[in-house]
Amino acid sequence: MGEDEVSTLLGRLDLQRKVRLLTGASTWCTRAEPAVGLAALTLSDGPAGVRGPAWDERSPSVLLPCASALAAAWDEPLVERLGALLAAEARRKGVHVVLAPTLNLHRSPLGGRHFECFAEDPELAGRTGAALIRGLQANGVAAAAKHYTANDAETDRLTVDVRVGERALREVYLAPFEAAVEAGVRLVMAGYNAVNGVTMTQNPLLAQPLKGAWGFDGVVVSDWGAARSVTAAAAATDLVMPGPEGPWGEALVAAVRSGAVPEAAVDDKVRRLLRLAGRVGALDPVAERPESAPAPGTGESGAALLRTAVAAGTVLLENRGVLPLDPAALRSLAVIGAHAAAPRAQGGGSAGVFPYPSDSPLDAVRRALPATVDVLHAAGPAVHPPAPVGLDGIEELDCRDPRTGRPGVRLRVLDADGAELHSEYRLSGRLLEPPLPPGAHTLEVTALVRPAVAGEWTWGVGGFGRLELTVGDATLVDGEFPAATDDPALLHVSPPCRYGRIRLPAGRPVRVAARRRLDPGAGRAVLLTAAPPAPDPAAAIAEAVRAARAADAAVVCVGTTEESECEGRDRTGLALPGPQDALVEAVAAANPRTVVVVTAGGPVELPWRTRAGAVLLGWFPGQEGGAGLADVLLGRAEPGGRLPTTWPARLADAPVTATAPRAGRLPYDEGLHIGHRAWLRRQGPPPAYWFGHGLGYTAWAYEESAVQGPAGAEGPPRATAFTVRVRLRNTGARAGREVVQVYLARPGSAVERPVRWFAGYAAVRAAAGAAVIAEVPVPWRALRHWSPQEERWRWEPGRYEVLIGPSAGRIALTDAVRL
Repeated sequence: MGEDEVSTLLGRLDLQRKVRLLTGASTWCTRAEPAVGLAALTLSDGPAGVRGPAWDERSPSVLLPCASALAAAWDEPLVERLGALLAAEARRKGVHVVLAPTLNLHRSPLGGRHFECFAEDPELAGRTGAALIRGLQANGVAAAAKHYTANDAETDRLTVDVRVGERALREVYLAPFEAAVEAGVRLVMAGYNAVNGVTMTQNPLLAQPLKGAWGFDGVVVSDWGAARSVTAAAAATDLVMPGPEGPWGEALVAAVRSGAVPEAAVDDKVRRLLRLAGRVGALDPVAERPESAPAPGTGESGAALLRTAVAAGTVLLENRGVLPLDPAALRSLAVIGAHAAAPRAQGGGSAGVFPYPSDSPLDAVRRALPATVDVLHAAGPAVHPPAPVGLDGIEELDCRDPRTGRPGVRLRVLDADGAELHSEYRLSGRLLEPPLPPGAHTLEVTALVRPAVAGEWTWGVGGFGRLELTVGDATLVDGEFPAATDDPALLHVSPPCRYGRIRLPAGRPVRVAARRRLDPGAGRAVLLTAAPPAPDPAAAIAEAVRAARAADAAVVCVGTTEESECEGRDRTGLALPGPQDALVEAVAAANPRTVVVVTAGGPVELPWRTRAGAVLLGWFPGQEGGAGLADVLLGRAEPGGRLPTTWPARLADAPVTATAPRAGRLPYDEGLHIGHRAWLRRQGPPPAYWFGHGLGYTAWAYEESAVQGPAGAEGPPRATAFTVRVRLRNTGARAGREVVQVYLARPGSAVERPVRWFAGYAAVRAAAGAAVIAEVPVPWRALRHWSPQEERWRWEPGRYEVLIGPSAGRIALTDAVRL
């Protein structure tokens, strides 16, 4: 729609109506305004899946690989196709705005939300995020780039004040958002944190450079609950979420009438909201978003795309001639580990969805191998936390609604006297948004369960307030557990559980009931969880060793848990939870043809990495993780991933680790030097794996390079300054793909710079023995630096070193260019 039409619609609204539009109508929807034909906009969390306007396990969502896995693919066309898949899912669920991509950086390996972010490097993060934005928005759905800006850790995230120098802010932390604006992103989400003393929803960085120098004409939306005062209305925040309550409303009307906030500022916000509505069809009364459309990821083409994405992002960290496995040469294969049968497909927190059922790695490998191959399974030691009971809950537990006998649970809402106000059948004991009729006082989840194995079972009830948990006649939890946080992720998505244990016989049904009182400000999520008797760790490892010795090869699946990687908290270490390292060591010693598959969203320590036959990083792979892994293991697909983040061998070696503020402040003292930049400038042990590292199923020789350009004087930031042509040859026995990376260095620079910095890449494919030319364009933005004194971008004429190779730590060719 044109600006004249926006002005006409704006002129029909008085101050009260304009202000009303600037706070959400509910948790996930904006307000409608019939006077101008404006429908409510529905927003939904991403970025790995579109949940829709409600947390409900009865409405599953397509689940993509996590953001780290998408960046690891180094494949922008693939990410665009995945963005289009998300858009199709959004339209099916009636969603206008997907709250993705997350453009914060992997600054510290301890960051709890790594899985939701792309990379340590602003260039790779910006390019990957822009591709996702293009895919979403080309298909009629708006993207929201988040969390603007320097929101790179979870500790005290609601209040932390990040102190960062102006050059690092411009060149590192704002750079991916600038790329998003250049890609046409339609919303930018202001984070909870403060930057240099000013909370982001009121920070002048929203005006400059976002709306000013960059020309962003979309909507700045607050993170949920991040706008805390009417002062944000005088700044450049446009939309406060969630609603209907908020700090604006009548307070903003009064501020305008008193002159504290100009009405022109309100008009600009409403213009932006109307502009967005026009772009997503919310001003078009004939626009339809059918709920009945099939889920795009469950069809043959969508599932194939997701399966392709798994292999594309899987990183082969080590390979000593073990992979790929040859099905024709296998008589037996041991598949080992708790993650083999119960994989973790996604990270925890607001980005989570209820996914469609899919094959585990164990099931997928069994399905992919000929019937002549004996697949042995050993669960190994327990590492997973208790899981929600229900239809797709614990394998060793038959769980049924006690009222109907159907697989699942019974949810009841009770008043203060215990009378039933509402009752419904549900599929899962993880109920994040149960209905709350008037008078709701207590939530109750019950199930009739029949354990398949005898022993000491662990049961849990999650939420805040008064919690009770009974199993049969035994009370396992009974107490007051008030909310000690106002973090939305912990209140509404991942509340803590309180546990109790009880011995149960096999096959005998018992009634389980979890109750939580609804206290003001404590959320309404309630969880009922269970875990079967845990095997003795030493005995479980011994069983795994026996299986490995009896097999031609072994696949060990290990990984993190929701306790170690989740929104709302940073990690305290990089070790794999539980005795998983001991499991790998024992299996690798028993069978040299041991493949270790790591499921994680961020770096973990791999002390056994040089003793395993092969190591695959599968990330959080989404719903097709099992099938995609089977393709990689058996050589049907090459592991195409390259690391988007440098991995330390030990946490103690990492040059940048701080996530916890001191006296409310988190200083980014490292400045420009995060990720591989920080590793390159320090003395000490090298990382386990450099940014850009990843092996394939073939080998490459870098033969020669040439620099073409520059064509003339400095151009726009994303225009090509010069092109690096690289000839390389596939020296292996099968076709493959290589990611050619270009880094720059400027010895003797008049300004502080990294030792070298990432400037661009190109992916090429070649048959065995064939040569191929990679052309890597280097944009002008890779050469510029921010001058705080002049408050503008500058670049230095002169000689730049051009460094070419397969990772930041492995340079195969060097060249130079004079600008």
